[in-house]
Amino acid sequence: MRAFLSRFLPELTPISKRERLRSAAGALAGILATGLVCRAALGSEALPVLIAPMGASAVLLFAVPASPLAQPWSILGGNIVAALVGVTAGAWIADPFVAASCAIGVAIALMMALRCLHPPSGAVALTAVLGGPAIRELGYGFVLWPVAANSLLLLTTALLFNNLTGRTYPHLRPAGPRTADPPSGARVGFRASDLDAALEDFDQLLDVDRSDLEQILRRVQMRVYGRLSSPITCAAIMSRDVIAVAPDAPLAEALRLLRRHRIKALPVTDEGARVLGIVTQTDLLDKAAWDRSGPRLGLGRRLRLTAERGRAPHGCAADIMSAVEPVGPDTPIAVLVPRMSEAGLHHLPVVDADGRLVGIVSQTDLIPALLSEADAPEAPICARASARTALA
Repeated sequence: MRAFLSRFLPELTPISKRERLRSAAGALAGILATGLVCRAALGSEALPVLIAPMGASAVLLFAVPASPLAQPWSILGGNIVAALVGVTAGAWIADPFVAASCAIGVAIALMMALRCLHPPSGAVALTAVLGGPAIRELGYGFVLWPVAANSLLLLTTALLFNNLTGRTYPHLRPAGPRTADPPSGARVGFRASDLDAALEDFDQLLDVDRSDLEQILRRVQMRVYGRLSSPITCAAIMSRDVIAVAPDAPLAEALRLLRRHRIKALPVTDEGARVLGIVTQTDLLDKAAWDRSGPRLGLGRRLRLTAERGRAPHGCAADIMSAVEPVGPDTPIAVLVPRMSEAGLHHLPVVDADGRLVGIVSQTDLIPALLSEADAPEAPICARASARTALA
């Protein structure tokens, strides 16, 4: 019986306790901020302050912010469209249950057509029809208050909370290359057109972004290749004489180190040699402004960093470094390929069990190792295929 009942439990993506706490705290902050601001702006109880569908919106915005159903256009467009449909149905159809049914059906059709599907919007349409005399008296004013006001305030809180706590929101599609070539990770294995055809055959709406689904499948593919290939590790190919830079080092110092040692990347480490990030030539070119005296922080980046950190930047390495997830010496090189490809990195720091920098692996280090895997006569066919795939 237990086995039978367990089949009805959904298989949710495994997440950490920290992520669960962050979701709960975000929903608390979102609803509280929305309610308090609306009550302060209203100044009376003549109009509804907070409508129930915002609770469902909070679940999406703070618990599954990567969902296509939780993006800014989804909540704003979906709630406003549903409110318009609900008010119209309530005004033109006498029977409330017929009006509610029509409102839900038409709202879903319009939201799907406008690409702003948001499940809580169904409750918004229902509220517009069955919300009682106070809601009906508002007429189309219900669309602006409380629906649009609640949605905008909740969305603003989600933007601030998610980004301040380390999430990226809204969930944007990864930037692709500015050439006709597909990304390196997409040149082997299944094609994007294969995924599109499979999704078309499945013919059901999935609560996952298509680009996220493609990345997940490619990671699975590379893990399979890595498991089947020979286990050459980072320790065998990494450079051990690593030049690092302190987070408070001026940009000019980072540039001097790159030029002096003829390297293209500098791990940023604290006093304990723990990796905080990495500064590359691309970071200096894209994130710094240049004049005759060398690199400096431009006004736009200064303002952005001030807003993110709550303090003024100092024009140092920490202000332009890229986030990076170091690997351990025992990490198989097949694991590095998807990480470097997806993040657009050419270098990955290697750290020991205590998180201290012990080496760095570059794409140049990977090439001979992958070629040796591919050309080893004793390697199994699947291992040689894996190495060629990773090299491509």
